This record gives sequence, C-alpha cells and structure tokens, in this order.
Amino acid sequence: MDRHTHLLLIWLGVMSTLSLLLFGWDKAMAKLRRHRIPETALLSCAIFGGAAGALAGMLLFRHKIRKPPFPLIVPLALAVHLTLAGYTMWSTSPPSV
Repeated sequence: MDRHTHLLLIWLGVMSTLSLLLFGWDKAMAKLRRHRIPETALLSCAIFGGAAGALAGMLLFRHKIRKPPFPLIVPLALAVHLTLAGYTMWSTSPPSV
C-alpha cells in the first residue's frame, strides 16, 4: 500500500469516528432538549470522509434516519468514499507477474 492510500484510509477512519461521535452527541442532546449540532455540520462531516461513521451513527442511535436529506446523502457519500478508496488501492497496487 502506498503513502496516498494509507493517508486516505486514515482520513476516512478519523472522519468516520468523528461523524459517529457527532451523531451520538446530537442524539443525546436531542433527548435532553439541549443545544444541538447543526445539520450542515453533520452532513459536512459525512460528505468530507465520515460517511461510514455517519451511517453507523444513524443506524446505531436511530438518529436522522428519516429526515431528508440524510437517508439519501449519507449512503451516496459512502458509495463515493468506497469507490475512491477502492480505486486508490487498485491503481497503486503493484502489477502482478
């Protein structure tokens, strides 16, 4: 695995962890009727690398699962991230002999 692939996977992992934590925190604050995380922040974190964690947070905490545009944008972002990671790994793999 080359350096770019390694950095991409680290980025996706960190952003996914952050997304999962943000979705959990927002759900907890919603239950307590306290200050919430803006939806644009949740979506931005998902789009910029955290879609896996966002989807996990949506399912784990049952949070934002029916609120548009989350059910559309988060899985779409995850598909883009998986495609990007797969392409990066495929394009940088050594040729087989």
